[in-house]
Amino acid sequence: MTIAIYPGTFDPVTYGHLDVLERASKIFDKVIVAVSADNLDKKTAFDCDTRVKLLVENISGLTNASVESFSGLLVDYAKENSASVVVRGLRAVSDFEYEFQMAQMNRHLDSDLETIFLMPNEKYFYTSSSLIKQVHLFGNRETELVPNNVSVALRDLSHQKQVEKGGDK
Repeated sequence: MTIAIYPGTFDPVTYGHLDVLERASKIFDKVIVAVSADNLDKKTAFDCDTRVKLLVENISGLTNASVESFSGLLVDYAKENSASVVVRGLRAVSDFEYEFQMAQMNRHLDSDLETIFLMPNEKYFYTSSSLIKQVHLFGNRETELVPNNVSVALRDLSHQKQVEKGGDK
């Protein structure tokens, strides 16, 4: 059985993420979506439990996929779960340098762990969680690039931030 790990912050999950996950689920026997609980490079809008919940609600049709949170090094998490493959999504050339560095470090730490890059459908090439958050939180606009539960969570988060700033009394 080939087990793949699809790691990420997923803050929030987008249709681009789900597209890559669906592609991976057709290739591998089992795909674990590994939500990073502690990414030092990113300040997340949603806590880890919320990000896991939003993902779980959107993968019910994928019987060979599951969602978990993890902390620490991905190579250790992969080994703990008997995974031999890391799945990463590539949208544009700008993603490649970072992803290449990560793949090389993972290979250095565990030569048995392979990284596979999958490209989402072209309609999601420009989609990123950061852009989605900006559009929803600062412009309060729907994008149709995230599932409904994510739109609702972003709307609630935007409202909460307005209240914290004193904009909705």
